[in-house]
Amino acid sequence: MPRSMLFTILASAAALFAAPCQAKAEETKPAMTSETKALPKPAKSGLLPVNGLNYYYAVYGKGEPLLLLHGGLGTTDMFAPILPKLAENRTVIGVDLQGHGRTALGDRPFSVEAIGDDMADIVKALGYDKVDVMGYSLGGGVAFRMAVQHPEAVRRLVLVSTGYATDGFYDEMRPQQAQVSAAAAPFMKDTPMYKSYVAVAPRPEDFPKLLDALGNFMRQNRDYSADVPKLKMPVMLVYGDSDMYKPEHEIKFYQMLGGGLKDAGWMRENLSQNRLAILPNRTHYDAFFAPELTAAALPFLNGETKVKTWDEVVSGTE
Repeated sequence: MPRSMLFTILASAAALFAAPCQAKAEETKPAMTSETKALPKPAKSGLLPVNGLNYYYAVYGKGEPLLLLHGGLGTTDMFAPILPKLAENRTVIGVDLQGHGRTALGDRPFSVEAIGDDMADIVKALGYDKVDVMGYSLGGGVAFRMAVQHPEAVRRLVLVSTGYATDGFYDEMRPQQAQVSAAAAPFMKDTPMYKSYVAVAPRPEDFPKLLDALGNFMRQNRDYSADVPKLKMPVMLVYGDSDMYKPEHEIKFYQMLGGGLKDAGWMRENLSQNRLAILPNRTHYDAFFAPELTAAALPFLNGETKVKTWDEVVSGTE
């Protein structure tokens, strides 16, 4: 299998999307290599036993809480380029998803529905009644399910490179995703996905099992269109202009949320509470660390909706 094809297949793995007691924190090595930007030291980190799994979490900064969920075959460390900016005025809670990073895969079936439930339990266990949530790719799928299944726990929601149905991918992506399995593990020894995994995983030998779990997950067809209207909290959708989702799928998602259906009006009287951001010169594989992502998402997460009108600009008033 050509290496370029392997990277495309495995990168597409990132695309789909009980009040437990706190366990003692484990000593772990940073998942980023010395050649890449490392995360700042967390204010608090450890393992939480949730629904049969031990989830690794790390907390950074101070302020309104933001749950940050990474993509497939990654960890919270993949947000290293933007996390310091997010944590300047916020408490950022990073969680390694089931089978990823410092969280063992376990024997439980892999599903975004179950992991979405887990995330609601984690924020409750950490003492938060309601959090903002930003998820990328697989993490976006988990964030979507958390918001649908536990709307009382989510204040605002940012979905980065996330679709609501598998038919939103470009057609050539689905056969590539279907090839993800343990059989690819021997070809991945020199990839950053494998190296970052074995650097921190509690059971490095489970990497082939993780590929099987992700492959089985991606071979399933999903359509959550009936659940989109259940998202009553403000939602922002963010995509690269060259993402792996079809533009018409992105627009349809926004319209299903009530956006893009009519002109906003002179006084913004028809403006939806939801937002759509298309990042120029970005793809599915680099949108999650783009500075433009924080520039777009932070004002939304902070509830900043006021902008100057034309009259105010001309008159120089506020």
